[in-house]
Amino acid sequence: MATTTIQLSTDLKRSLEGMKLHPRETFNDVLERILEDLRELDTTTSAEIEEARREIRAGKYLTSDQVRKAMGF
Repeated sequence: MATTTIQLSTDLKRSLEGMKLHPRETFNDVLERILEDLRELDTTTSAEIEEARREIRAGKYLTSDQVRKAMGF
C-alpha cells in the first residue's frame, strides 16, 4: 500500500483518535470505516427517500394541522 502525508487540524486529529475502536487502530482504518458508513447511509437514505416520495404520491401523509389536532394542540 502506498502511503502519503496529510495535514490535520489538532481538533480533527483528536476527533479521529476518539473514533478509534482500539488504541492501535490506524487513522487509515478509522477513515475507511467512516467512508463505508457514509456509503451505506447514502444507499439506505436514498431508498428511504424514494419510499417516502411514493407514500406522498399515494396520499399517505398527514398535514401539520392534522397532526396537531390528533395530538390535542
